[in-house]
Amino acid sequence: MADSAPASFEEIRAVLRAFPEPDTDARAAAAARDARLTKPAGALGRLEELVQWLAAWQGRHPPRIERPFTAVFVGNHGIAARGVSAYPAEVTKQMLQNFIDGGAAVNQLCDVADSDLRVYELALDEPTRDFSAEPAMSEEDCARAVAYGMMAVEPGIDLLALGEMGIGNTTSAAALCHALYGGSASEWVGRGTGIDDARLANKTALIAAAVEKHRSLMTEPLEVLRCLGGFELAAILGAIMAARMAQVPVVLDGYACTAAASILHAMDSNGLDHCVVAHVSVEPGHRRLLARLGKQPLFDLGLRLGEASGAVLAIPLLKAACACHAGMATFDEAGVSGPG
Repeated sequence: MADSAPASFEEIRAVLRAFPEPDTDARAAAAARDARLTKPAGALGRLEELVQWLAAWQGRHPPRIERPFTAVFVGNHGIAARGVSAYPAEVTKQMLQNFIDGGAAVNQLCDVADSDLRVYELALDEPTRDFSAEPAMSEEDCARAVAYGMMAVEPGIDLLALGEMGIGNTTSAAALCHALYGGSASEWVGRGTGIDDARLANKTALIAAAVEKHRSLMTEPLEVLRCLGGFELAAILGAIMAARMAQVPVVLDGYACTAAASILHAMDSNGLDHCVVAHVSVEPGHRRLLARLGKQPLFDLGLRLGEASGAVLAIPLLKAACACHAGMATFDEAGVSGPG
């Protein structure tokens, strides 16, 4: 992290204040064409909504997905040393190599979706601090991680799928949600990589105690992220913000990814309007979080892998929506009678 450009929370807030709005003309053009296509009104359900969403946030009609890009951020968590995962922290680095070698699920899914894939390592030999004892990050390190994530939004991409890898990150995700939305810690905690009852109880107790310990410091969402988050989660926040500035729609993956995004929603209730959530995880807190964010997932397949796997699965669905919208004939073109 030391080699990253300096950043601060105020710089992050300045980016948020400059967020562009959706292109309402492009959205209206998509809606107008949809009304003329050879189908009953609303017959393609959410595909119609997704096309209008894509048009609004790409700022063009018809929307196109020609260069989807998948970014997976990888970071280590100090809290992992407290036995919150079924796997040791060294698995994070081992999985990074698996991504590089092309052996992970996300590699196969990106091939199917014809998406570029890039994996971003965030100082794996320097994990965040154990947030049960002290804040996970300093402001500078947290802001640098956000800035690093912003650099993932490369020129020319037209859809961004986001995901993460990091042993201990469902613990961090649950802690973020508990701090932001209250309730009991147990409402936000799940089994992550498949922990047993004893580890689940330990994980829950650690989260409850940490949120209480840092409560006086967590005066705003970025401070919640600093105290309880992870480098890869901060980087996801940065990527979401940079995508908004670049007019790139975003597909979010599962619980940890959506928890990272919730920091932006807590800062600006419209901050995630350019994002859709691909799927609902089996982590129980994810469904609760989606309700808080007002996000309806695109599918529910019982996934809990992370690494952007669900987000990438959504890319062909969005391509199909665009293909129907652009390729279907209108009633006039096909010589088909419209509704009476």
